[in-house]
Amino acid sequence: MTQLEAAQVGQVTRAMEQVAAREKVRVEDLMAEVAAGRVVIPVNKNHHKLQPCGIGRGLRTKVNANLGTSTDYPDIAAELEKLQVALDAGADAVMDLSTGGDINECRRQVIARSPAAVGTVPIYQATVEAQEKYGALVKMTVDDLFRVIEMQAEDGVDFITVHCGVTMEVVERLRREGRLADIVSRGGSFLTGWMLHNEQENPLYAHYDRLLEIARRYDVTLSLGDGLRPGCLADATDRAQIQELIILGELVDRAREAGVQAMVEGPGHVPLNQIQANILLEKRLCHEAPFYVLGPLVTDVAPGYDHLTAAIGGALAAAAGADFICYVTPAEHLGLPTLADVREGVIAARIAGHAADLAKGLPGAWEWDREMARARKALDWQRQIELALDPKKARQYRRARNDEGAVACSMCGDFCAMRLVGEYLGKPSETC
Repeated sequence: MTQLEAAQVGQVTRAMEQVAAREKVRVEDLMAEVAAGRVVIPVNKNHHKLQPCGIGRGLRTKVNANLGTSTDYPDIAAELEKLQVALDAGADAVMDLSTGGDINECRRQVIARSPAAVGTVPIYQATVEAQEKYGALVKMTVDDLFRVIEMQAEDGVDFITVHCGVTMEVVERLRREGRLADIVSRGGSFLTGWMLHNEQENPLYAHYDRLLEIARRYDVTLSLGDGLRPGCLADATDRAQIQELIILGELVDRAREAGVQAMVEGPGHVPLNQIQANILLEKRLCHEAPFYVLGPLVTDVAPGYDHLTAAIGGALAAAAGADFICYVTPAEHLGLPTLADVREGVIAARIAGHAADLAKGLPGAWEWDREMARARKALDWQRQIELALDPKKARQYRRARNDEGAVACSMCGDFCAMRLVGEYLGKPSETC
């Protein structure tokens, strides 16, 4: 049985027990959320090293980090280094988006080394192989695509992004309305090109039952992709985006009926004043399915700093109900991220997620911040570093900018507010 099927008949799985313990929630409550489809636990039966995590209502906001080879940078070893950096920085999941070099080997090595859930976008490999085999991606066959999906599922991929909602109807609506940036999703653009060239419906939509059968066999969670996500603020929340979301909501229902876990992906580039509406729409139209957002990025004009624009949007989105944040690195829109970019992206997304968890009052979130406040009041620098979301960076700053053994920090020195006010209130700080 899949996690969803087990939950629906009241059976607690080992994965549910692990997630409940980590999240500090009652396993019976978690099982009820999984049964309703409001929580997913991506756990492919062939991913043997996996430490399961739950994504959805009532759980800590999760963070995904993307990695993978490209035609310009096909080095698998470099991507495995990024995997380790992402895990060390606290990523809850990773996605292998490889399009260059030995795609199969990269994915298999990532799965073998990752205790976090691993996701992929199968259309990437299918189109690369079609280009190599036929000389054009539009010559890909339906069987070519589903062969890749099944192979990746058998390898142990825990969740797959599938752009099932990019239908002929949605593409026509996009064409009628018009956009500044058109389609920025790679998977969405591949499928749109294939559909228009072959004058056929999206195979992921037309053969959705075939997709569900594969997903159920391996307990792969479907991440229903937003192929029409806005690529600039001017395109946000338009008719094409919402039409795709309506279709994805219907496909969530079909997945649940088939015993397959499903979550929904969302934008993209969205101005601050539209983020909450986007979350509410997804939750309503997709019957509370977990929502996986890229950012959202709240401005288009900050290349080099898009980990910050995404963190701003991600915090607001998660506070409004989004469950899963895909990191954005400083290299977004500019090039493939470096190791340092990966770390910065994960940390920024984790800050956004934790800020949202505080707003939602999730168990443990406020306790963490209160403990940090106590350590600051006590000028307990070692404890502050231990509690820091990024202890490595906190330690570097402390060592580089303060004399060894200094009680206060170099910002205030002898005029430390914590120490002075504490003395006047009769509550002196306890130094370590």
